[in-house]
Amino acid sequence: MRRTLWLVCVCFLLVPRLLAASPVKTETVAFQSGEETVQGYLAVPDSRGRHPALVVIQEWWGLNDWVKEQARKFAEEGFVALAPDLYRGKVATDSAMAHELSRGMPQDRALRDLKGAFAYLAARADVDQSKIGSVGWCMGGGLSLQLAVHEWQLTACVVNYGAMPTDPADIQKIHAPVLGNFGAEDRGISPDSVGAFEKAMKAAGKSIDVKIYQGAGHAFENPNNQAGYRAEAAADAWKRMVEFFNAKLR
Repeated sequence: MRRTLWLVCVCFLLVPRLLAASPVKTETVAFQSGEETVQGYLAVPDSRGRHPALVVIQEWWGLNDWVKEQARKFAEEGFVALAPDLYRGKVATDSAMAHELSRGMPQDRALRDLKGAFAYLAARADVDQSKIGSVGWCMGGGLSLQLAVHEWQLTACVVNYGAMPTDPADIQKIHAPVLGNFGAEDRGISPDSVGAFEKAMKAAGKSIDVKIYQGAGHAFENPNNQAGYRAEAAADAWKRMVEFFNAKLR
């Protein structure tokens, strides 16, 4: 009798954990980028029906395991997530290589790849084509905003410590609401530049929600950045992203 009660209690405790972990399916897919065929990492909720979707954009390191993990985490939240391989199979292992790869990546090609990823998602039967957003970190954060500038059908945009457009004409083209997460100690993306972007967006009548984390620098959301990772800020930034996408894409 006691053993039976013990088993019932254990099962009861495990049920919430099992329900919380939504299974996902992952694969490498190919899609068109102009006349080229490029690849990306796709993570899909293992559930029927049409889902909101996200273009998940890499840091300057490339399409590495951490970026793939972010795609899977978004899929667990119910989003079809596609991370395009902007470096064509190359992944940096140190900052010198990352610098070389990012400088060697043509910006027009990267934007074309992102628009191709958007079109691929929009054409999928399991995606609601009216509910597609973008999210990126570092280099990818800036590209997430560039996709918002050049893809008027984008429904939501998240930038994590990425470069922001300063041209009023570009800002005017942004139709998607924007969420931004930045570090107060970031030497490349200063709080002043974040404030200027936020002010310009609001002046143009655009929707923007920005948070600057005190005590955090660049790439504070990535635990591989051992010196700069800020667990509490990273958890809060993730919560903000999920809540934002749930509000804008559901």
